[in-house]
Amino acid sequence: MASIKTFFVKSNVIGKIFFADNLHILRELPSESVDLIYIDPPFNTGKVQQRTRIKTLRCADGDRVGFQGNRYESVVVGTKRFSDLFDDYLAFLEPRLVEAHRVLASHGSFYFHVDYREVHYCKLLLDSIFGRECFLNEIIWAYDYGGRAKNRWPPKHDNILLYVKNPSEYVFNIEAIERIPYMAPNLVGPEKAARGKTPTDTWWHTIVPTNSGEKTGYPTQKPLGILRRIVQASSRPDALVLDFFAGSGTTGAAALELGRRFILIDNNLEALEVMAKRFDGVDGIEWVGFDPAPYQKRTKECKLLS
Repeated sequence: MASIKTFFVKSNVIGKIFFADNLHILRELPSESVDLIYIDPPFNTGKVQQRTRIKTLRCADGDRVGFQGNRYESVVVGTKRFSDLFDDYLAFLEPRLVEAHRVLASHGSFYFHVDYREVHYCKLLLDSIFGRECFLNEIIWAYDYGGRAKNRWPPKHDNILLYVKNPSEYVFNIEAIERIPYMAPNLVGPEKAARGKTPTDTWWHTIVPTNSGEKTGYPTQKPLGILRRIVQASSRPDALVLDFFAGSGTTGAAALELGRRFILIDNNLEALEVMAKRFDGVDGIEWVGFDPAPYQKRTKECKLLS
């Protein structure tokens, strides 16, 4: 099978984005060719994931009241959605995870993002593919946003399972990870307080706020800060990063920001449309099976949305 260098046919290509069934593309990738994989597959919630974007316009008889009593009208800009229901979730995932293990380099890491409903079943499946000895961490991404259930403890976290291909040679750049503030800086002294501390396996990080410049409108968009930390920790400059449930393209944005190459795959047309706008003006991206031109202005972007 061809080497990964021939997969990026043009020397100036820093990223490839596929509109395709991810299993088909995974089977075409060479073995041990990818340095880091992150995936955020559908969580099998049984719902249609949907997010509606609105904007407000000044209007004398608008439905909202704002600053100094001015009234505004809410206008729907657009809605993004996808079905999140599978008859057999693990059977859907298994062949894709087997291929992910095959294409991962011997020093590579695999991050699997899921929620509390499926994480236990997915860990057993991943243990059978990677081996229990290759399980490194369960990362808890904790956030405090949205409604709160009144009949149970409100679920306010996602789970990210971290596996490595070889537990004796994986990449973990402890010094490259963005440090976080101490909760009690007065107890550690000014020098340590100024430097901050390394994050643990519990990450407190807000979701993408509805009024944030990061927001793309994609229903399950993840924050750039989460992906930035993963890419910093588990890959080196010029490494190849793969996300085969790419969604809004946050993995590619983090890879691009940190000097890594990337492959993104998704079979949802609305995801490709979001990524086309997000990577507008970025040179070196090759699109396969999709024409981004109708959704782009080709203006140079100095900062990518997460």
